[in-house]
Amino acid sequence: MHSSPAPQPAPTRQAVLPWLLLVLDGLLVVGFAALGNRSHESGLALLDVMGTAAPFLLGLLVSSLAVRFWRGPSRLWPDAVVVILGTVALGMTVRVLSGGGGTEWSFILVALGVLGVLLAGRRLVTGRLLTPRRENLAG
Repeated sequence: MHSSPAPQPAPTRQAVLPWLLLVLDGLLVVGFAALGNRSHESGLALLDVMGTAAPFLLGLLVSSLAVRFWRGPSRLWPDAVVVILGTVALGMTVRVLSGGGGTEWSFILVALGVLGVLLAGRRLVTGRLLTPRRENLAG
């Protein structure tokens, strides 16, 4: 007789949610790149935006994996701080190494500020929305 493998259980919400939040972080990084391209008239075509976003997306992925994002995808300290700093530092490094542009101090500061607000803000919002509310059982 030939036995078939046991069916795999469907992924639970808890298993999928961190990955969805990582995708949301990626979309925020792409939005940051689109805003930057628009401000500097660098082009808003998909390839233009993705060319700007790619180094930062790589930085986001590496930093998120480093903090094991799946354990606490909405954690601010230290995870969000590491992810924000890593996204910007690795993104700037990849930009320079790939010939994609310079890293003027003004750009570094803007990237830190904008990505800091976006990525920390996402964690604040999703942390509030996804944390079960504790009812006061004594009253």
